[in-house]
Amino acid sequence: MTAPLVFSQGTGLLLAVILGIFFGLFLERGGLGNPHKLTGVFYLTDFTVPKVMFTAIIVAATGLYLLSDLKLLDMSRVWIVPTFFWPQLLGGALFGIGFVFSGYCPGTAVAGFASGRIDALVTMAGIGAGSFVFAILYPYIEGFYLSSPMDGATLPKVLGISHWFVMVFVYALAGGMFYLMERYERRN
Repeated sequence: MTAPLVFSQGTGLLLAVILGIFFGLFLERGGLGNPHKLTGVFYLTDFTVPKVMFTAIIVAATGLYLLSDLKLLDMSRVWIVPTFFWPQLLGGALFGIGFVFSGYCPGTAVAGFASGRIDALVTMAGIGAGSFVFAILYPYIEGFYLSSPMDGATLPKVLGISHWFVMVFVYALAGGMFYLMERYERRN
């Protein structure tokens, strides 16, 4: 995969490798290779994960829209996963259940394994096994898998408003969430 920036393919691939290494490094340094920190949000004991994820979403979305508005990024070349509402809702629920049981998502499992955690390797094996089972069952569930299509739905597209209006809402939501989490953490 190459980034849809105004770079050559080789430069884009080099940037992808460099950014991927730094992403994994920051995940690990932020403690997100530790399943106890990852599941802490479900037990209301540690809110590091939503803070890191919302910060990443805000930085990435702001960067994408800003680069696009400055004509340094061609958003028409950014592939958006097609939306299939009900299957993705079910898939998200299954992902969440796996996250709670294992303490890892796919990216943090790799970071945890790189840190020497065997439970992360078990999680990676489970992800592989689940993917294998899905591939076997796909012909039987293809109808459901492709149901409720919504093209590549985005909030600006669905709501018919500027992406900056959506970003203001996301900034306010994140700010409120950070404030409430900080208050809760100080209280306990």
